[in-house]
Amino acid sequence: MTARYDLKGKTALVTGGASGIGLATVEMLAANGCKVAINHLADDARGAEQVARLKAAGLDVIAAPGDVGCAQDGPRMVEQAVRDLGRLDYLVNNAGTPGTRSIIRPQELDRLTDELWDTVLKVNLLGVFRCTKAAAPALKAARGAVVSVASIAGLDSPGSSMAYGATKAGVINLTKNLARSLAPEVRVNAIAPGAVDSTWMVEWTEERRQASADKALLKRRCQPEDLAEVMVFLLAGAAMVTGQTVVVDGGLTLESR
Repeated sequence: MTARYDLKGKTALVTGGASGIGLATVEMLAANGCKVAINHLADDARGAEQVARLKAAGLDVIAAPGDVGCAQDGPRMVEQAVRDLGRLDYLVNNAGTPGTRSIIRPQELDRLTDELWDTVLKVNLLGVFRCTKAAAPALKAARGAVVSVASIAGLDSPGSSMAYGATKAGVINLTKNLARSLAPEVRVNAIAPGAVDSTWMVEWTEERRQASADKALLKRRCQPEDLAEVMVFLLAGAAMVTGQTVVVDGGLTLESR
């Protein structure tokens, strides 16, 4: 992986960093010289596996197990990661869940249970707020940056369910207000991915995957690295960009209009 930034001496915490978009972001940051804490659920074997693999490849990474959806464990994880890293320059709020393994159409209100709402709200929205709040003192001291993962479902795409879309719309709004809250020391931005080829709980058929590629102006689905590239730019570059959500969907939402 080609290094574009000199991030030696910088540190980052990536939530949900053991797979998909999070892992691609970990690898890109570490390849540019950043020391990265990889957050993952304590019982997710992928966490230890990825930490060991990346260390063997010569990258400077550590584990940061914890549940961002838990009011106590999320902030505890952030505070421990800051101690282990020694400082915190970048926070990536990537951890998220659809709360369902299948698409819930807008007409299927009965499938939108209180349990599903509770799960997606705790992880996708409250987790972003709690982790950012816990990281704020260290980020301010380092004059750092935050990037959160929203979704085109938070704009005008149906997503996996209206509950999921509502949480991602909340992330977009929260990004603006956290940018106001943490300025001028810390920049806060988000990305809104479209269809991504990554590990995800929602089961897509090959027909749906191909249809999403066909609808996109660029005629392909995003890869995790496509999202990581934009996030690293928003963290390490983009010095005058804050409070913004960058759509990264290959033109999927433009064509679907």
